[in-house]
Amino acid sequence: MACHLSYIGKQDLQKEDDGPSVIVQSIDNISPLTDAINGLGTGDDIILTPNATLPEELGGRTTYPIYITLQPFELKDFIQNLDEEWKSRANDLVFFSGTKKCGVVEPILREFGMCRDSMTQVTVGFSLPPPGQGLGGVTRKPEDMACNIGEDANGEEKWAGESQACGKWNGAVASRLDANGIRCKTVFYREWRRAMWERALYDAVWNIVGAVRDEPTDHADVAYYYEEEASDMVWELANNLRGGLAVTLIYGFEDRLFSFAEQRGKDDPCELIDEMFDYMQNCFPGKNFILLEYCNYAKKEKGLLQNVEVPSVPTEMTELPSLVKRGNLRADGTI
Repeated sequence: MACHLSYIGKQDLQKEDDGPSVIVQSIDNISPLTDAINGLGTGDDIILTPNATLPEELGGRTTYPIYITLQPFELKDFIQNLDEEWKSRANDLVFFSGTKKCGVVEPILREFGMCRDSMTQVTVGFSLPPPGQGLGGVTRKPEDMACNIGEDANGEEKWAGESQACGKWNGAVASRLDANGIRCKTVFYREWRRAMWERALYDAVWNIVGAVRDEPTDHADVAYYYEEEASDMVWELANNLRGGLAVTLIYGFEDRLFSFAEQRGKDDPCELIDEMFDYMQNCFPGKNFILLEYCNYAKKEKGLLQNVEVPSVPTEMTELPSLVKRGNLRADGTI
């Protein structure tokens, strides 16, 4: 049963249950996310294209989640062109961030006033198999990518890379994922935002640091062999997030990023995708000297990002804290 808004200490968001839902897919660019969300359901979801007529009722409910599985570069046009029926259902839209398929969509949502406590957003912590990867050409179901990285000082388990959801339909999202063995943490928007940007750091840094190598490099390789480079870039971006967006990442984020890469990054190739550049590498505030230096090197020396206008490297480098320069600051003490 759904619970209503209450004010006991702090506001509790309305928690809705899972059930038949609408999944919105592109006409031209079918995303693995579409198959993933559909595959995690019970077979009674409806897949529609933007601005198709919405069902008046699904599973006995007049409101239901509307999962937006469009590619991020299609999202702005989608929101701009919503008809009145869809605009009236804005609080039922569910948006995704994280991984090389979803990237960071916060700047687009913020432009339209859609970054708020009631809006459902999900950080993807599950695999997105390409269509036809399973037996008989059937798409494999997504698998949980969260990994246990030990215990904290209070004896509580620590996790890296887990899915997280906020907003009106966070309970429905978590229920759908949990039914398929996928961890999903339900949180308020502010905490979700910190987790989302943590994932954004991983997607941006690991892919650029590994993609510029002469030999094929996966995410685990970056953690094991290019740790100092990745760490320097991560801390520069984290500092600029704090200064530019007032986002302070949760303590131990570097340990989680490296641990996730070590446990889940084997055979996950480091790659730069032209269409995703603005949603992975070019979405961070501030003067990101190290990141932009790598991006320009990738374009000029490695022949990557040829269809992208890469910003130039700032002429002056913002000083990083001296502790960062001394090397890795992973919370587990590993050097």
